[in-house]
Amino acid sequence: MLRSDDPCSTQGLIDQEKAFQITSTAENSTVNWWDTYATIEDIRDGRGYTGGIVGFTSATGDMLELVEQYVALQPDHNVLAPYVAGLRSCTRLGETVDDAEYGVDGGRASHVAGQQLGPSFLAAWAHAAHDDPIFRRLQRSFRRDTYWAPAYAAAVADGVGALGQALYYDTSVNHGPGVADSNDGSFDDVRSRTVVTAPSRGGDERRWLMDFIDRRSEVLTRWGDNPVDGRIAMFRELTDSGNWPLTPPFSWSIYGDVFRMPRDPTPRND
Repeated sequence: MLRSDDPCSTQGLIDQEKAFQITSTAENSTVNWWDTYATIEDIRDGRGYTGGIVGFTSATGDMLELVEQYVALQPDHNVLAPYVAGLRSCTRLGETVDDAEYGVDGGRASHVAGQQLGPSFLAAWAHAAHDDPIFRRLQRSFRRDTYWAPAYAAAVADGVGALGQALYYDTSVNHGPGVADSNDGSFDDVRSRTVVTAPSRGGDERRWLMDFIDRRSEVLTRWGDNPVDGRIAMFRELTDSGNWPLTPPFSWSIYGDVFRMPRDPTPRND
């Protein structure tokens, strides 16, 4: 099987780009993640505003952390600085929202985001993303450090290929990092409750990936965020194909849209 344990090798960067593009179709309905720095909206999922290349959210803390990093790096005349307090209010609320309230018509998190942030925040986010390469670079570095690097390390430890890396990364973005065996629904929790033998210990890769997907599906169902054409269906389809290295050409579908990767993508850093 073609796989790379070196994230900086040519193949490692290509596999990373495949994962970024697949998750971008789930987050922003396009493989062109590099066109989504400025996107931001309330998608009515209980997480307040969702924006940027990985879908940073105002209720879960990663949007706040990103903006705080940006303001610390660019303290003078920063268009997002006035909204740090509002983001902190949204994040404090998000920490109190339990699973049952996750997807209830936007939930309290969206309500508070609208009150504390509002249209001026959305305009400021878009302005920073369009006009400041530092803000775009910070989005990429946050994606790497918080979501990609831990997911990639776990994929290497478990012995899964490019498809497994994409699944792990997407789960990390969608569920967030967390605590193993905690029932918090995080990537780390889902991975810890995958009970079949990992490929790195002699297990079957398909069985491992399918069990991981099953555990993830249980969480998303509990959260009220598991549509029949959503992320679980997408990764079941890819896993059923048996194309563990994600060798092009291959296709996938998500939320009614079909995407195709005809050839290995060129890694992007812009």
